[in-house]
Amino acid sequence: MSLAYVILGFLQKEDMTGYDLKTSCFDQYIAHLWPADQAQIYKTLDKLFEQGWINCHVEIQRDRPNRKVYSLTELGNAELISWLQCPQPLPIVREPLLVQLFFAAQLPNGAIASLLEKQLAAHYEKISDCEAIKQPSVDNELATREQLIHRLLLELIVRREQTYIDWLKSAIEILGDKVDN
Repeated sequence: MSLAYVILGFLQKEDMTGYDLKTSCFDQYIAHLWPADQAQIYKTLDKLFEQGWINCHVEIQRDRPNRKVYSLTELGNAELISWLQCPQPLPIVREPLLVQLFFAAQLPNGAIASLLEKQLAAHYEKISDCEAIKQPSVDNELATREQLIHRLLLELIVRREQTYIDWLKSAIEILGDKVDN
């Protein structure tokens, strides 16, 4: 998947500036799934414009810089709909921590455990961030279909993080029981 489809999805909902995409969409709704910085967003907007998938018009403002407002074209909407219907391959997972552990036998257990404990704290923080996102529960009859899908996504992320936390705790315990050798 690419950042382009995330942007197309947001622009399908409403016209926005690059700044709006970053602060009102990525930071608030999807950073836990697909983080992006401002430079990546603007670079992708330029590419989408070149492909004819989005339009851009400039809004003149007084006492502030002019705003570039982006909107989805029919071609961009067709591309998004086509992408939404395509199955996605399993992602290629690159876990720097796991590569570190692969070579970490040369370190004392305490150093490895310290590394794992820092990761443990980061995973707890991610769960906390996800739990702070307000979505109705899956059994809420007033929830929209879109809200239910978003809730299901959050639950998957929390479960994945919890699995990682359980593994980290186990690894820390196992290494704590072993003598350095």
